[in-house]
Parts: sequence; C-alpha cells; structure tokens
Amino acid sequence: MEAKNLFRELKSDLPASIVVFFVAVPLCLGIALASGAPLFAGIIAGIVGGIIVGIASGSPLGVSGPAAGLAVIVLTSIGAIGSWPAFLLAVVLAGILQLVLGFAKAGFIAYFFPSSVIKGMLTGIGLLIILKQIPHAVGYDKDPDGDLSYAQADGGTTLSSILNAFHSLTPGAVLISAIALAILIFWDKVLIKKHKIFQIIQGPIVVVVLGIVMNYLYQSGTLNFSLAADQVVRLPVANSLTEFFTFFTFPDFSAIKNFKVWEVAVVLAIVASLETLLCVEATDKLDPYKRVTPTNRELKAQGLGNMLSGLIGGLPITQVIVRSTANITFGGKTKMSAILHGVFLLISAITIAGLLNMIPLASLAAILIIVGYKLAKPALFKQMYKLGWEQFVPFVATVVGILATDLLKGITIGVLFGIFYTLRHSYRNSHYMKDIRTTEEGNEVHHLVLAEEVSFFNKANVIKALDAIPANSKVIIDFSKSKSVAHDVLELIHNYEINAKTKNITVQKIKYIEPAYL
Repeated sequence: MEAKNLFRELKSDLPASIVVFFVAVPLCLGIALASGAPLFAGIIAGIVGGIIVGIASGSPLGVSGPAAGLAVIVLTSIGAIGSWPAFLLAVVLAGILQLVLGFAKAGFIAYFFPSSVIKGMLTGIGLLIILKQIPHAVGYDKDPDGDLSYAQADGGTTLSSILNAFHSLTPGAVLISAIALAILIFWDKVLIKKHKIFQIIQGPIVVVVLGIVMNYLYQSGTLNFSLAADQVVRLPVANSLTEFFTFFTFPDFSAIKNFKVWEVAVVLAIVASLETLLCVEATDKLDPYKRVTPTNRELKAQGLGNMLSGLIGGLPITQVIVRSTANITFGGKTKMSAILHGVFLLISAITIAGLLNMIPLASLAAILIIVGYKLAKPALFKQMYKLGWEQFVPFVATVVGILATDLLKGITIGVLFGIFYTLRHSYRNSHYMKDIRTTEEGNEVHHLVLAEEVSFFNKANVIKALDAIPANSKVIIDFSKSKSVAHDVLELIHNYEINAKTKNITVQKIKYIEPAYL
C-alpha cells in the first residue's frame, strides 16, 4: 500500500526532488571537505541517505544525508583513530547502535523539546543559511559549503567571512546570484500564480540551468566575466564505470579492537540520533499536512543508512534540515522526493559529473537564501512575541545560540531557557488560595489547596503562602487534588504545624496521610 502511495504525488515530488538534488550536491561535497574526508564520501552519504534511508524511513518529507553538525566530530575522529578506513568501521558500529536505540524505543526523546525551541531552531537555521550563503553568492568561497558553525575551520567566523566577502567580490558570481534571486522572487510572487506549468517547473531548476549557461558564456569569452575553480561545484569525475567503483572505500575491520573506534561510534550514534530527532520534530512542524513521523522507525532507518554508508566509504548520516526544508519549500509531498534525489545523485555521479561541475555556487546560494528567508520570516518573531515571554525568550535564545555557536549548543541554550520557565511556572503554581472567610468569633479561615504535583521547587512558594497567614487564625491545607507531594514540602508543613501553635494558628489537613518518618 505504501509503495503505491509513493507514486501518487509524483507530479509534485519529481520537481522538488530535482531542487533537493541540486542543493544536496554542493552540501555533500562541502561537508566532506569540512570533515577532512574524501569528497566522494559526501556523495556516497547523500546517495545512501536518499535511497536507503528514504525507503526505510517513515518521514514523509525528511531528507537524509551527511550532516554539517557532525563535520567537526568526523574531522577530529579521523585524526584520533588514525585512518579513514578505521573511521568507517566506527560509522558502521554507530549505525548498529542506532538500530539498537530504535528497537529500544528511544525515539520518545524527540517529544521533550519545547515547541518554542524547535521554532527557534528553524528560524536560527534560516538566518544561518542566509549568512553562510552571502559569501558564496558574491564569489568569496573560502568556507566549505555546509559548514554551519559560527567559528570556521579557517580561524574566521560567519561575520568575518561576510565582511571579507564584500572586500573580495567576484563580478561574475554577483551577476549570477542577482539574476537568480530576481528569477526566484518573480517566480514565487507572480509566475507560479499565473499557470500550473510554473508549479511543475520549479524556479530553482531554471536558475541552475541559467547558471550553467552563464558559466559557459564566461568560459567561451562571450561574456567578459569568469569564475574560479572554487566558485563552481567540484564533483569527482569518473571516466568509466570501473573508475567510479574505485571511489568506494571499505572499513578496516581489524580496528575492531581499537577502543577509540568504539568511543567515536558511541559519540556518532548519540549526536546523529539527536540531530535526526530534532530535524524530525522541525520537519513535522513545517509539513502542511501536519503528519507525525514515527521516531523509533526513523532511528532504525538512520541506523541502517549509517551501517551501509560506513561499509562503502560514506560519511555518517542524519536527517538534515536544510535539504528537508528545501523539499517542503519547493512542493515535496511524500518521501518519494527524498528517494528520487538519492537516485539522481547516483546517476549523476556516474554519468554527468562533468556537467554538474559547470553549476556556479552563486546559483545554489541564491536558492538557499530563499529557503533561509522562508524559514526566518520577520512575521514569525512577531507571532512568537504575541505568545508571551514564556514562548518568546526560549525562541530568541535558541536563535541567538545557533547563530553564535552551532546547532546543538544553540538548542541546548534554548532548552535551558525553556526549563527555567517550566520551573518558574511550577514554582508559581504550587497551590491556590480557595477562599478566606471570617468566623463568628472574628477569626480568619484560610483554605490553601495544593496542586496535583508539588515538587521541592515549590517549597519556597508554599512557605511564603503559609508565612503570610496572620496569627489567631485557622488554615486548612487541602491535599485532595494532590497526587504527588515531595517529602521536602511534607516536612515543611509538618514543621509549620508545630510552629503555628506559637502564633495561635489552628492547622487542619484534608486527605493527608502522615508519613511514618515525620
């Protein structure tokens, strides 16, 4: 039944898959470069992530491939382990561990990330995509495409890279990106509403074709501009099918006794699983149909993908937000889009690598800038602000954290702010005062009802409420709505009851069972 449904939306999935394919090629290569791995390792990971993970996954719109968030881990791990083949064994083992996590139903972790943090993650990544693509759009290509950290491998930062870019403009790249942006905006705002043909033929496809044509005109001298070798896609070219298979590398299984291999495998499994689960949550939020991805199945699919990627010489894989967002932005409806993008990567690597190497990075930068803008629209900030500080502060903290550090650190910062507001909310909602009445004798009666869950965080608030009760009165402490009351709170109520006699305060407890240890 599922296989039949895959082809149901092919008219939407096919154009989207082509766009994702064009976006994926430089990202796969850039992440491989940033990881210190063979360039073809990024393409292998993209192929496996698209086809194998795409088939095994339950995510309708998520796209998997090599992840920018793992680049630093891969770079340092290859050096620590000592060889690329030994590192590939760690990738295989990481995949096995992810399979175990999937069967252990560890996917529930995804549901512990607040909505405000996930929205902040999407917005932060959107802004980051724009900032990272500006240098590529103007022809300053020192930082590998796919590097999403603020601190860069060359010692610079995201902002310093932008400043340097405007001091080193390449007119040919600026012209291509300017025309590409104009086409994409005009396509989205005008043409797509005019005729269905403009919905089928996506603007990014036109931009890529135009970029190839303009690059050819540069090379032929028809236009008096030029692009350097690092300003176009650089896919390894195989002159024959036999040579293509020489690009594959196999793991060094003799390194199985190396403790460092196992250590790296555990780190890769944990980080890759977290990134995947975060991306799953974010992608589901962007899904127009609000479908829910089965997270345990996703972990199994990623595990299968990493096992195969490691076995044939690929980088570790996660579900990746940039390609997933591009898929959604340009009309993907089912996971067939992700699968097809992997098929296109495979076919192109074998047959048309030379043609793909004509694509200017400026064209692809324009496409990604549009993707980034759609993730980080100004209206979203206004919307989050209207929801109140409890939503707005973790949202902004996540955005700033991602821009200033990297994806996982930024999300951690946002989650910490979310936890702060949760604890604050818990602190302020430990109880409520049902009523205050006066008896015939003129004494006040205070009725304090404890919340359903009262933790030790509520201790200070309960003390404050009890201390505010005046002398010569009565207090009713009502446990009837409580399912759990922390020992610290029970202890303070017990002590308060003893001390209340000195103030002539009568204490009555409803549905309270005195613990034996008090």
